[in-house]
Amino acid sequence: MTTTMTIAELEQAGERDLGAGSWVEVEQRNIELFAEATGDHQWIHVDREAAVGGPFGTTVAHGYLALAMLPALLHELLSVTDARIGINYGVEKVRYLVS
Repeated sequence: MTTTMTIAELEQAGERDLGAGSWVEVEQRNIELFAEATGDHQWIHVDREAAVGGPFGTTVAHGYLALAMLPALLHELLSVTDARIGINYGVEKVRYLVS
């Protein structure tokens, strides 16, 4: 379900819960295309055979692929009625930890 509000309402929304959107299946082809676009061909993402022996037993999507999907996912949850355009100008405090 999409929440509809104005810019003024959004500014006052604080930490309002927008709910959850639909599940999105990230297929291996999406991961491979992202690897091509970014040059990040680390085996855990693109080498199915090597990934079987890795910590997850299969390939995993890039963290930045998940981050890059956020604008499309947000579109399903929020509509700002009086906005002429939405611009993604970055994020703060996004960290991917290595263990």
